[in-house]
Amino acid sequence: MKQKIENKLIDKNTKPTSMRILVYDFLSSQEAALSLSEIENYFENADRTTIYRTLKTFEEKGIVHSIQENSTTKYKLCHDDCNEETHKDWHLHFYCKICKQTTCKEDISFPESMKTNFRIDEIRLFAKGICENCLESLQ
Repeated sequence: MKQKIENKLIDKNTKPTSMRILVYDFLSSQEAALSLSEIENYFENADRTTIYRTLKTFEEKGIVHSIQENSTTKYKLCHDDCNEETHKDWHLHFYCKICKQTTCKEDISFPESMKTNFRIDEIRLFAKGICENCLESLQ
């Protein structure tokens, strides 16, 4: 698994340091987007600044996309077709008011095939409500 992550980072022109490999591995196991604090809590002995720099590097290289949620930024791994120039993050980000998780709803997206005379690098679609799991438990 470590070699696979190293190769993914190298493909994105990112040096595969130990912390970057650990953060990538952790994010790849998560369904929901996570804040810096949530990621930091997982890595109890890691330096907050190192984790923050790792996430910023990942964002710049098209490895993660950030989701602005009120005053908090959350991070989720991108698909392999994202890169330094363009994030293919054209799907809905959904925040559940009950479980407080933000998830990517890729089945609800903005069409990439739109014909324009300009280049769209990023679209941010965000919705708040009650997720399917919490809605089911309310019934």
